[in-house]
Amino acid sequence: MMLQEVANTALNNGLLGAGLGAGIAVIGAGIGIGLIGRGATEGMARQPDLAGTIQTAALILAAFVEGVALFAIVVAFMIQGKIG
Repeated sequence: MMLQEVANTALNNGLLGAGLGAGIAVIGAGIGIGLIGRGATEGMARQPDLAGTIQTAALILAAFVEGVALFAIVVAFMIQGKIG
């Protein structure tokens, strides 16, 4: 009986860790994209002539941030699958 309780605790901790990891990844991506948007908006307000270039760079950077967040979520779900 004691071994089963230890296994259930490990499973629950793993699931909790995977959920927290995915949540933190999404929060970090939201903050990162918000900062990119703020910087791009300020840059376009200061240099209207470069608005197209700034917008292109901001979209590329936002895609990189989303890619990292997606990778972190996939890793968290893989951890969940390995433990479960």
